[in-house]
Amino acid sequence: MTVSPTLQKYLDQSVTYDVIPHAPTMSSNRTAEACHVPGESLAKAVVLRRDGGYMMAVLPASHHLHLSALKSQLGHKVDLASEDEIEKLFEDCERGAIPPLGECYGLDVIIDDSIDARREIYLEGGDHATLIRMDGEQFARLTAKAWRGHFSTHD
Repeated sequence: MTVSPTLQKYLDQSVTYDVIPHAPTMSSNRTAEACHVPGESLAKAVVLRRDGGYMMAVLPASHHLHLSALKSQLGHKVDLASEDEIEKLFEDCERGAIPPLGECYGLDVIIDDSIDARREIYLEGGDHATLIRMDGEQFARLTAKAWRGHFSTHD
């Protein structure tokens, strides 16, 4: 598998990007290490259950999500979605390798403000062996409709 078809179509219509193949990894931190990119520049996705639906939180790979801070900022209850729920939402992605661009999968998104300052953004391409690189401004344009907030801390 390479870049997920849904993601590739979305990116091809909107931005220029590079595809970086790498040895298979099973976590975003390992991907950052394998590709020699800063964990602060690798955007990872966390899928959340809310109000009978789903949304996505995006934060740097080197950060941990603070669910209580996120709940406070959103003003409603959110919980982590299960792997089975995520698999149904991202059918064209490998388990555990979802791209942090929920918009192309019909999800509302909230972005941790620590990612907005990055000059380059890297993201999972939908499998465990493909990374996408794009300019930070292009990532900001793709996520312009997303909510912004502060809900993570550096590891």
